[in-house]
Amino acid sequence: MSETSRMGSGRVFPALPKHPDPGAPFATSWWGNAWIDALEESALDQARLARGRTYAREGAVDTITVAPGRIVAYVHGSRPRPYRAEIRMRTMLPEHWDRFLDVVATDPARIAALLDQEMPHALADAADRADVPLLPGARELAPSCTCPDRGHPCKHAAALAYQTARLLDADPFVLLLLRGGEEQDLLDELARRNARRGAAEAAEARRGP
Repeated sequence: MSETSRMGSGRVFPALPKHPDPGAPFATSWWGNAWIDALEESALDQARLARGRTYAREGAVDTITVAPGRIVAYVHGSRPRPYRAEIRMRTMLPEHWDRFLDVVATDPARIAALLDQEMPHALADAADRADVPLLPGARELAPSCTCPDRGHPCKHAAALAYQTARLLDADPFVLLLLRGGEEQDLLDELARRNARRGAAEAAEARRGP
């Protein structure tokens, strides 16, 4: 995937190329597929989804901006001017992030997995047990578009959602950013928690049995 740029509290991804295989799925990771499931389970019209998949495969989605709580892109359709499509979702509350960071910090393998652009099932399961809304559920994604179609979603917003699944496949931190967590902020806080844990364990060892 091409290099992304950072802008304020968001990330900007260049337009993704046409999908190389028309029959291939948009997502290969389980978390990317969870995103698609959330989209498709809340869609009111399968025909619009199909048209959105076609737009996405043809490379009609322009530069994608991902920020806390929203994704935005211009999508080219049948008219000369593109439409501005947007998908919104809830960000997590501070107490959610505190619990999520605790879940990650308790297992070094989970930190390593995130740094390796992976999101283990075990991490998502642990987050779910801690009542942390990490993955989007049905009807949580809120699409909108400047086109006249009032479908939920319209084909332009659907195309954006399918391309977003490709971004999520490549980097699960995109999902965390959508939930409101900046990658570097999360990594810095994990480092602080690990340092505190290490210091506490060292102090305990010095005290002895």
